[in-house]
Amino acid sequence: FKDKWGMDGAVISAVDLIKGIGLCAGMKSIDVEGATGNVHTNYDGKAQAAIRAFADGAGFVYVHVEGPDECGHRAEVENKVLSIELIDRKILKPVYEYLASTGEDFKIMVLPDHPTPLRIRTHSSDPVPFMIYDSTEEVTGTSLFSEAAAGETGLYVENGYTLLDRLIVR
Repeated sequence: FKDKWGMDGAVISAVDLIKGIGLCAGMKSIDVEGATGNVHTNYDGKAQAAIRAFADGAGFVYVHVEGPDECGHRAEVENKVLSIELIDRKILKPVYEYLASTGEDFKIMVLPDHPTPLRIRTHSSDPVPFMIYDSTEEVTGTSLFSEAAAGETGLYVENGYTLLDRLIVR
């Protein structure tokens, strides 16, 4: 990761596969007490771990939350919505506020790793909605983050592995 992007990276996840991918990429894997692969994970702990990683010099922090995916597998619409709301409130908001307080330029990308529609209770090959916030640019695009809103933008990235190019080298 550092050789390609010129910065240190960290990964925060309760999922061993994600941790392993991060370690193979040379990123630091950060364990968070109470982090689980479901809706009852330690959202606050993940946010604080991300903030500490940035404060300690990481230029990139990947925070992975498995809750919405697991709720999709179990067709738990209320818990899927709750887990997304908790990600927004307890992870995105404090991390955004920390980054904004530093006075440095920053970007945040938000996306699922894959769709897990409630109606089929398994992964699908549907396009993945994503959002990139850049502190140096005026906000454009849609005011809502959803599959339908993302589809209406007309922006489609065929190769998902190129998304980091959009985030880091824009």
